[in-house]
Parts: sequence; C-alpha cells; structure tokens
Amino acid sequence: MSREEFSVGDIVFSRVAIANDGCIPGIASDALLAAPGVRGVVVNFGHAELDEREEIYLVRFEDGAGDLGPPVGCLPEELTQDEVEARALAEAAS
Repeated sequence: MSREEFSVGDIVFSRVAIANDGCIPGIASDALLAAPGVRGVVVNFGHAELDEREEIYLVRFEDGAGDLGPPVGCLPEELTQDEVEARALAEAAS
C-alpha cells in the first residue's frame, strides 16, 4: 500500500471501522465512530508520541445526519481519498 499524505481540510474516507478506544470522553468505549466508507475532514495532523515517524491525522467524520462528530486520531492506512474505494468499502460493510 502506498503512503498516504493528507492536509488540513482534505476530505477523506475511512477504510476500516473506527471505534472509540476509550480516549473520547462522553462516548461509550468501543462505540463505532466511523464505518468503512464514511466521509470525514482532516482537522489536524501530527506524529505519534512514541514513534515520530508514525503520522496521525485528526479527522472529524460525518454522522448519519451529515453532522461532524468528535475529532478522531487515525493512521494514514485507515484513510483514503478515493471515492470509488470508499463506496465499495461502504457497500461491503453493509
């Protein structure tokens, strides 16, 4: 898989199911934050504290009403900008 690079403001889609790992207050631990194929926007980016070579993107994913959810930390391989891939992922997940 090629290395993805995203910028603040980029529209992205989740490649995998992204669940709360317990770090987002007010949301149940293990709650689904983004199903495969869900659209979001990159709001910030940085690096993992333990490995500065590992990029992390802060993404706000849309909910069923189109509202943006809380910021979620995502690895580059969990995201895509390919809308065709996103549609296929969403169809496969449903």
